[in-house]
Amino acid sequence: MLTTLSITGPVATLTLNRPDARNALSLDMIAAMEASIEEVEAGIAREDDPIRVMILAGDGKSFCAGMDLKAVQDDPILMGDMLRRLAAISRRIRRLEIPTIARVQGAAIGGGCGLMVVCDFSFTHPEAKVGYPEIDLGICPAVVAPFLVKRIGAGPARAMLLAGGTMSGQEGFERGLATHLVDLDELESATVALAERLAKGGREAIAATKRWLNELDGSYDDEQLSKGAEISAELIQTEDAQERLRTLFNR
Repeated sequence: MLTTLSITGPVATLTLNRPDARNALSLDMIAAMEASIEEVEAGIAREDDPIRVMILAGDGKSFCAGMDLKAVQDDPILMGDMLRRLAAISRRIRRLEIPTIARVQGAAIGGGCGLMVVCDFSFTHPEAKVGYPEIDLGICPAVVAPFLVKRIGAGPARAMLLAGGTMSGQEGFERGLATHLVDLDELESATVALAERLAKGGREAIAATKRWLNELDGSYDDEQLSKGAEISAELIQTEDAQERLRTLFNR
């Protein structure tokens, strides 16, 4: 199984389960995420014992190494499909009417960092590796840009995405990618503690607050979010991007 979904009381934990590939986002993994999110959505709607909080986690040493470009490097059309589906799953996570928490125990790169910031809260530790190196690969980070702008602001997001590269979890926290920074050995317990506290909030009040916040920050703007996927899909088919990817995977 490429994802697992465990439910403990009101808290659901959706775990990316491809540790041998650093939880890179293949088409199959995104499909598994879609199925898991459907289960979460159904659990939220239950009248009895509903899901009240979702934790997004990764198995193994990495949270998520981003898109599995190596798997589709020779097929730009599949790359475009992957980008569009990543944009769609990010929208669904954002629009869940419960608090969401990313538990980032290791690398969160590119699309993985996008999943980190699309959640309402994100926990990491000082030694983690986070960031957006898309520019270095000749790829446009258009899919992740909208939610990064919403998290840290337009100016800081501009500087981060245009510079590319990665940074430590400490710097990521200081620059706003993470909402919480704890030691690695405290990461799981701290995340669970916040989830349990959030689960005690008013169910309807939280849902209404999330809907209003999403409306205020443009998270319901399908046109903008879909356009990001199209921009990235178009650019990834250029010769420069393809040559950079070939160099990366064949070195």
